Amino acid sequence: MQVKALYDFSGEPGTAELSIKEGDILSVTRRDVGEGWWEGQTASGQTGLFPAAYVQEVSASQPPAMPPPPLPDVYSNDDWGDNVTSPNYANTPQSYDAGDDWDDEWDDDSESGRAPAGLPGPGSMSHVTKSGSAGDVSSIGRFNEGKGTVGRKNFNRFSSFVKSGGESYILGNLTVPVPEGSKVWVIDGHEGPTWKPNPEPYSCVVAQPKKESKLKGLKSFIAYQLTPSFNNIQVSRRYKHFDWLHERLEEKFSLIPIPPLPDKQISGRYEEQFIEHRKNQLQLFVDSVCRHPVLSRCEVWQHFLTCTDEKRWKAGKRRAEKDELVGANYFFALHAPEAPIQLYTLEVETENCAKFIHGMDGAVKTLIATAYDETKKNQGPYKREYQRIGHAFTSLGQAFEEPPSSPRANLSRAIKMTGEAYNDIGGLFEEQPKLDWEPLGDVLHLYRGIIASFPDILTVHKGALQKRKECEKLTADHKMEQSQLTEITRRTDVVSYALLSEINHFHSERAEDFKLGMKKFLNEQIIFYQKIVEKLKEAVSAYED
Repeated sequence: MQVKALYDFSGEPGTAELSIKEGDILSVTRRDVGEGWWEGQTASGQTGLFPAAYVQEVSASQPPAMPPPPLPDVYSNDDWGDNVTSPNYANTPQSYDAGDDWDDEWDDDSESGRAPAGLPGPGSMSHVTKSGSAGDVSSIGRFNEGKGTVGRKNFNRFSSFVKSGGESYILGNLTVPVPEGSKVWVIDGHEGPTWKPNPEPYSCVVAQPKKESKLKGLKSFIAYQLTPSFNNIQVSRRYKHFDWLHERLEEKFSLIPIPPLPDKQISGRYEEQFIEHRKNQLQLFVDSVCRHPVLSRCEVWQHFLTCTDEKRWKAGKRRAEKDELVGANYFFALHAPEAPIQLYTLEVETENCAKFIHGMDGAVKTLIATAYDETKKNQGPYKREYQRIGHAFTSLGQAFEEPPSSPRANLSRAIKMTGEAYNDIGGLFEEQPKLDWEPLGDVLHLYRGIIASFPDILTVHKGALQKRKECEKLTADHKMEQSQLTEITRRTDVVSYALLSEINHFHSERAEDFKLGMKKFLNEQIIFYQKIVEKLKEAVSAYED
């Protein structure tokens, strides 16, 4: 299949990303890479990965006017279907149809055809495309120097906003009916506009990951059990279900950064440590969505958490894929304060946000690289150094060995105990990253994905303001009625209220998450060094007469 590049894309140096220019013709070699990426080859013979959303298929007759839909979804005809109904869903044609099989061949969770078990190193193909964690240095190594699947522009929010009718919304050229249950309110809070809190907050536990199979064992996968606190009914979900959900949330909410999922991985998919770490990362994703006043109440998420019946799942899934309230149309569901927003104040707020995100992005990348480096040192040089010391003391103790009846026999035993203590300390260093650096790395992974969405989000908002300024000029030139401009200003204010609400939510969550993450990190460090002190105290006590 040949495709034409719609936008320029600069591949990140040192990765498998392929730099392309608008108008380039590429031959697609793989569409099952996942995460919104395809693999292809340029006319000059260069191969690599590029965002699927940045290209459109080239047919023999004429190029299509719009880019193709995302990768064929394994869930295409698998509907959702729960007790939640919405008249909107029946009115929009389904974007694609790939059959009812819930487990297409590209399934990330399928064991068939997977690579030999092993951990990809930094900079490897697995590191770039489908990475994950196996609980050791590679867990954090996937983020080494800011390279990883998180934060890539695999979803162009501005493009989605435009295609879903952004200009038509601002100009008031269309209306979309909004069910009562889909309405969302922005209120005035202590620190400015904020989403109206969920009146019934809840949590959800991700637990009991286990390997399951189908087709008489030909396909195997890992299933995770989710139990929301509002009903305590357990549902089973696979990574691919999360992946599909993530796509739906990104498409629906133009101004809300969707928390990232754990990175994909080709090899080592069923290793115990990898499964446990992925479960922990999925828990962070679920926690983040549950705490969001808007995401936590949207229909697609609620159904994801509650549906236990396959037929209802299929029916609801089809409804979600036909949802009209996506992209720009979602702003019809927003109810914001009537007070107009001062343009100067708004521009200051958005500029401050952009600067903050830029600074945080650099700091997060630096800490990710540090976490990787410290993990590597703990499991390599630090461990080896302490065990080398232990071996040296053990050798000395063995050299000092005397008959048990000798009054100096205890010295030999004490020195050998010292050697054992240092050997044990080396083992503590090896195991420590999973207790401190890895959990902190998970928080960094979460926020690196979130902040990577903000540039696109700010671009969406900037586009809305630009359209308003164009209309103000038309009004000044007497080419547009003042009444029309008033309505346009109101609609852009709705978009602005939504953005400011999300910025405030982001800062609130960021402060809490990093406070808890840093406390956990430091407490684990304290416990770690206390263990070392106890080992040394135990060793020195052997020298007491």
